Amino acid sequence: MSLLSIVLPVFGLIAIGFIAARTGLIKDHVSDGLSDFVFIVAVPCLLFKTLATADVPEASPWTYWFAYFAAILPVWVIAHLTVTRLFGRDNPTGTVAGFSAAQANTVLIGIPLILTTFGEAGRVPIFLLIAIHLPIMMTAATLAIELGGQGEREEKSTFGETLRNLAKAIFTHPIIIAILLGLAWRFTGLTIPPIPFQILDLLGSTAVPCALFAAGMALKRYGIAGDLRITGLVSGLKLIVHPGLVFFIGSWVGLPPVWLGAAVLFAACPSGINAYLLAARYGTGVRIASSSIALSTALAVVSVTFWLWVLSEWGPAPIN
Repeated sequence: MSLLSIVLPVFGLIAIGFIAARTGLIKDHVSDGLSDFVFIVAVPCLLFKTLATADVPEASPWTYWFAYFAAILPVWVIAHLTVTRLFGRDNPTGTVAGFSAAQANTVLIGIPLILTTFGEAGRVPIFLLIAIHLPIMMTAATLAIELGGQGEREEKSTFGETLRNLAKAIFTHPIIIAILLGLAWRFTGLTIPPIPFQILDLLGSTAVPCALFAAGMALKRYGIAGDLRITGLVSGLKLIVHPGLVFFIGSWVGLPPVWLGAAVLFAACPSGINAYLLAARYGTGVRIASSSIALSTALAVVSVTFWLWVLSEWGPAPIN
């Protein structure tokens, strides 16, 4: 029952968002506006306030990052090789499949899930992973496509243009800006004045419900189409293999309890929207990306419950 008290509110809000969009109670274009609010306002405010005020432990984050990203490589490679060698797709499509299997929906589902599970103790692990997750994953995927062929786009860009566009996309991203500003504020040693702090707190508190509702509306939009064998493979790698490897590696390197739990739950999140954005930009693997987002999100209610049970039975992390 304690696990259900975590899972049901999180995925209940996703289901409400899906039903609202499916029935036409809320129009599709509202999903774009709500997602923009989450990415541009609510989550950046939450991250800025967390970084500017949280007591960051002295423990090194390197083992935490190692446990998470070391598990990404085999997942990505398996998806890529299976799609290209077994299903006969080209390398850019294989990259999209690998990216979909390895890149998690950290913002819309990961943040709410970890905060619900671990409370305030989960805020620092959230920041430590999100701070580098987007730059590393987008850089790896973009370079893999550019170096391996750019899919169906007619206009080819030079390597220098690719790097400039990538840098611009990363360093103008609201979440990255919030992290950099939070670091800058922390180094000043100043406290946030009461009124700005209250505004940040109010906006940040909307991040969890709005993110989950937006995820539900997005689930209705993407749907499941194309080769279900590929979609099933990508979803299985994302929901089972990736968190399983993170749990094994994190336990082996001795991660602190909550950090291990946060890393596993981040890995257990379904495929994120960036997989679709990458596929759409390069005109390759769009159906694989969109179907993987939809199927993995629908199945995540089961897989997340399973990993919460694993953590409660064999992991050291305290489950609220």
